[in-house]
Amino acid sequence: MTTQVKITHSFNAPRGEVFKAFTDSEHLQNWWGPKGWAFNVSKSDFRTGGVFHYSQKPDDGDAMWVKFVYNEIIVPEKIVYTSIFSDEEGNIIRAPFNEKWPLETLNTLTFIEDEGKTTITDVVTPVSAAEEEIKIFGESQTMVYEGFSGTFQQLEDYLSK
Repeated sequence: MTTQVKITHSFNAPRGEVFKAFTDSEHLQNWWGPKGWAFNVSKSDFRTGGVFHYSQKPDDGDAMWVKFVYNEIIVPEKIVYTSIFSDEEGNIIRAPFNEKWPLETLNTLTFIEDEGKTTITDVVTPVSAAEEEIKIFGESQTMVYEGFSGTFQQLEDYLSK
C-alpha cells in the first residue's frame, strides 16, 4: 500500500502569482478549503517555523480547526509544511472525520513555471504514523486527492478573476 498521495495541477498564471496565493492570508481566504465552506484565519506567520492556523466550516456543521507548521520555504519554488487537526487554541486533536487519521501529515508543494503557466505538485505523506493510521491514510487516498483537486480548482477560478 502506498503511503503518499501526489496531486498535480497546472494554472494559467505565473509562478510568483500562484506562490503568493498560497502565502498571503488575504488571498488564501478567497480560495482555500472545501467549496462553499466558511474560512477564518486565526494566525498567519509565513516563515520557516511559523504557523498558519485556521478554521473551515460547512453551512450545516461545526468548524474544523487546522494548523500548518512551515518546515521549509524556498520562494517561489517550494513550501513544506506539517498539517495538523487542532482545537481553537491550536492544540493537536484527532481528525473529526476519523479518529484513526494520522495526527500529522507532511505536505511538500513544488511550483514549476513553464512559459507563463505554473504546475504545482503536492505530495502528502503521514508523519510518524502507527500502522493503523497508515492503513486509514492509504484507504483515504481518493478523499485526499479529491479534496486537494477541488481546492486547486477554486484557486484556478480565483486566479482567473
